[in-house]
Amino acid sequence: MPAAGIDVQAIERDALRILELLCRQPSISAEGEQLAETAELVEELLAGAGFETRQLTVDGAAPAVYGELASSGDFTLLLYNHYDVQPVDPLDLWETPPFEPTVRDGKLFARGAADNKAELAVRLATIRAVREARGELPVRIRWIVEGEEEVGSTHFDEIVRRNVDLLDADACLWEGCGALADGRPEVCLGFKGTLAVRLDLQVLSGDAHSGLAVALPSAPWRLLRALASLRDSEGRIRIAGFHDVVRKPTAEEVEAIAAQSDSIERELREAFGIDEFVDCLTGVALRERLMFEPTCNIAGFHSGYGGPGVKTVLPAKASAWLDFRLVPDQQPDDVLAQLRAHLDREGFSAIELTPLVRAEPASTALDHALVARVARVAERVAGKPPSIELRSPATLPIVASLHRHVGVPGVSAPDNPVYFGSAAHAPNEHVRLEDFGLAVRFTVALLEELGEQP
Repeated sequence: MPAAGIDVQAIERDALRILELLCRQPSISAEGEQLAETAELVEELLAGAGFETRQLTVDGAAPAVYGELASSGDFTLLLYNHYDVQPVDPLDLWETPPFEPTVRDGKLFARGAADNKAELAVRLATIRAVREARGELPVRIRWIVEGEEEVGSTHFDEIVRRNVDLLDADACLWEGCGALADGRPEVCLGFKGTLAVRLDLQVLSGDAHSGLAVALPSAPWRLLRALASLRDSEGRIRIAGFHDVVRKPTAEEVEAIAAQSDSIERELREAFGIDEFVDCLTGVALRERLMFEPTCNIAGFHSGYGGPGVKTVLPAKASAWLDFRLVPDQQPDDVLAQLRAHLDREGFSAIELTPLVRAEPASTALDHALVARVARVAERVAGKPPSIELRSPATLPIVASLHRHVGVPGVSAPDNPVYFGSAAHAPNEHVRLEDFGLAVRFTVALLEELGEQP
């Protein structure tokens, strides 16, 4: 139940208003769109809720917005969010314009709604309401909202390194989770690391007529063979040394996986329209792979002509984009060196590698006191035991930076009105309005819990 004087429905309406403001900003970090303007809006919103604000900058980076809200309480909670969003392509698949927030069928559609502006709006509306009802918050809040998460948080580590004192806290809530299809709230303890790499190959000085393919080498065919060499016929990654340091789950972690909600499997099937998973995995084996197995993924490939009709061309160049999701104790630079050595051994030394994003895997320990506290609050609010996700298959680069420089424990908590079908990063991204209530109630309850028992 919410604390006395807290009107959850009023907070939901305020959060929706804030979300619509944020989603009108086309803050696409990959394209450098409207980042400074969105940072100004975020700073204005935080200041309007009583925060002392400033912008944290380093050369070449989109500004990060910092806010601090004082309290007589002993506990300091650090919040993390980002205001940047993914590109909208392919635009023709959107049913309504991506930066014109539209409510239909009980959902708000807009780019960035699920990732990550809805959570930012819920947190802000809730904090403002609790402060107005109580006169002050039960805990001190420190908040950093960055503008480069969707391009790998390239400058976040340097921002943290320069501002350790500002970010010092007893606990951190990262970008959060929601509720699963069976109503169980989700709590996530960490994220996989990543290495994103561009591969470029040029074999001719210029494009040729395709009739010459019997005599001239083909960049796309050669690059495709190089990509095919990375995995065997069973899908196992062939890069020498890649699996050597992969850490297996402990007995306690396997037990936690078994206790997870089995609705994750059903939601993935429904969200992506599949009948079965790779290797026909199900149950505990599927969930363990999602959290503890590294990946090698082809994220994109380009060569030659891609327009209407046909162009009979033999492309001189070909490019591919790979991303690796890494688990403890893999390091991005080690994997990059292993990839280079593999391509050289396989006869593909002409392929140029350009690393684009590096991030280390990072997690909070399952037995940390913060995990137990967040789990208790989540169960009390939702009326069901939380599903503990030990490591998200995705990457949140900021976690390793906060661990390294600040040493602050953190989790992703169910204060985010999202679900598996939110279409984050895809056309028609959205959030369900019905999910705002749990996010608000959890945030109120956690603030009260941390204030009462610091």
